[in-house]
Amino acid sequence: MGRYVASRVIQAVAVLWAAFTGSFIVLYLLPGDPVTLAAANPGIPLDAAAVAELRARYGLDKPVWQQYLTALDRALHGDLGRSLTNGQHVLDAIGDAIPTTLVLAVTALALALVFGTALALTAAYTEKRRLRGFLIALPPIGASAPTFWVGLLLLQVFSFRLRLVPAFGGTGVQGTILPAVTLAVPVGAVIAQVLYTSLAQTWRQPFVEVAFAKGASRWWVQLRHVLRPALAPALTVAGVWVGTVLAGSVVVETVFSRAGLGRLTQTAVLNEDIPVVQGIVVFTATVFVVVNLVVDLIYPVLDPRVAQHFRRRGAVRV
Repeated sequence: MGRYVASRVIQAVAVLWAAFTGSFIVLYLLPGDPVTLAAANPGIPLDAAAVAELRARYGLDKPVWQQYLTALDRALHGDLGRSLTNGQHVLDAIGDAIPTTLVLAVTALALALVFGTALALTAAYTEKRRLRGFLIALPPIGASAPTFWVGLLLLQVFSFRLRLVPAFGGTGVQGTILPAVTLAVPVGAVIAQVLYTSLAQTWRQPFVEVAFAKGASRWWVQLRHVLRPALAPALTVAGVWVGTVLAGSVVVETVFSRAGLGRLTQTAVLNEDIPVVQGIVVFTATVFVVVNLVVDLIYPVLDPRVAQHFRRRGAVRV
């Protein structure tokens, strides 16, 4: 078990290093450098001396390998640099933007888990073929609907026609519910698809017949004996979709004119503020890696076969 945890932690660290290195290569090895690109912006007039001074201040006049090692050392100490637009620390800029996006992402994931799980459980439990066929036909529709289209449709119905919630820039529950539902639709649809398939396979296992032979009801067998081993694939999908939810917030926050990480990303890209863009990439990768590491560590708890597998491998090597 200790080997399993250690391997997952090493993989997580390797993914974070790869995300940092990949974003550095893509952003800093493009033609020009962040200061030159910013100086080319008509809204930020800079003469040659100012450009040279800024390049020296940000260390952009040094060799690329030296810039990389300096940036990596700073990142390991929690410093992702400063914004080229306003000089604010990148972590401070992300810290200012993340609370709104975090509320949106957590609400969207909660809605996706509740409704995706309920749909899959109902479809797997019912013995009515028509109802089951109808329920399992819904997730592919939700998964294939573009996020921006879902957002515009919800705005048209609930804001412009029914006037139940504000259309743009709202706060609190009323201002969060439509953006959260927009993000939750594709995530919940995929969770429902994966969980239903896993439930259907688990229902065919021999231990289900044993549970029925002991007099258990169909609903008790599903909740007590089928759901737990069937949860692992859906949990993996939920972990993978955390990164997608954060990325989707860029679109959703733009559609609903909300402040947050998406708006910060949009502004940084438009201003070619590369340190901020790289900081957001590294921050998003960190959240993604941490969530998936937690999911990996929960696996042996949900499915004892995973823990037994690693115990056998350890015994064979001994």
